[in-house]
Amino acid sequence: MIALSCDTVEDHKGWSKDVLKYGAKEGTELPYPIIADKGRELALKFGMIDPAEVNAAGIALSARAVFIIGPDRKLKLSILYPATTGRNFHEILRVIDSLQLTAKHKVATPVNWQVGQECMVVPSVSAEDAKTMFPKHKVVEVPSGKSYVRLTPQPQ
Repeated sequence: MIALSCDTVEDHKGWSKDVLKYGAKEGTELPYPIIADKGRELALKFGMIDPAEVNAAGIALSARAVFIIGPDRKLKLSILYPATTGRNFHEILRVIDSLQLTAKHKVATPVNWQVGQECMVVPSVSAEDAKTMFPKHKVVEVPSGKSYVRLTPQPQ
């Protein structure tokens, strides 16, 4: 994890104490590095400026962005929150769990999936291979009659 802020390093030292106090972690350091981007070059390149929210000087605030990069160094997820909205760390952790699972197994995670719940067998797995790879999978009947909704217990 790494953070990007449009503040200076000195500003980071000050407000990181506030963050730690608010998070009941007083007396420790933030467990991740922070990149100072006072000139906003990186924030602009990554589309992290919220033109709808400005500070007292009329400068647009930086948005709250989350980028998850995979081990293959490719962007796997990006979420851009307005400057006025905090991030959902439960969702971020859920996404990381899903990405790690689906990188190892030929499954997809359905809407609102949580660790330990059923997964979907990806469409590229044939019906024959699904029987071998996921012996406990079940096909859900849908109005179209297609058998593409195949649920399986989460692989370990």
